[in-house]
Amino acid sequence: MANRKSSAYEFVTTWNVEGTCREVSDILSDALSLPTWWPSVYLDAREIQPSDERGLGRRVRVLTKGWLPYTLSWEFVTTESRYPNGMTIAASGDFNGSGVWTFEQDGSMVRIRYDWRIEVEKRGVKELSFLLKPIFQANHRWAMAQGEKSLKLELAKRRQ
Repeated sequence: MANRKSSAYEFVTTWNVEGTCREVSDILSDALSLPTWWPSVYLDAREIQPSDERGLGRRVRVLTKGWLPYTLSWEFVTTESRYPNGMTIAASGDFNGSGVWTFEQDGSMVRIRYDWRIEVEKRGVKELSFLLKPIFQANHRWAMAQGEKSLKLELAKRRQ
């Protein structure tokens, strides 16, 4: 049996995009649009539960992929909103954990930080993490690089 810690991952991703924190927050908090503007990773997004008036409690089920030949089925719920400067989600399903988005204005640019701490539960991926962790980490970096490119395109599209 694989060591429990071998299936734990901690990722910190930073992006820099031209725009405002409000623009970035509006795009990233609209989870149902993820398959539209980030289609290389998000295959499907369905609302399970709407948010309250503060933007909290929204539960969304997503199907995601990277360049490796597997998909991940998971849900996330918004547990904290710091609009327009970020949000926190709790994830469950093929992995469990939390993600913290932080947006900071720097002139005409927005510095985006995503702190993603998860433990993989998906069969096969969990058992192989002790051996293939560097490949799974590269898969995540690829997915996030696609997200930065896609977000830049979406921001430009919305400005036209």
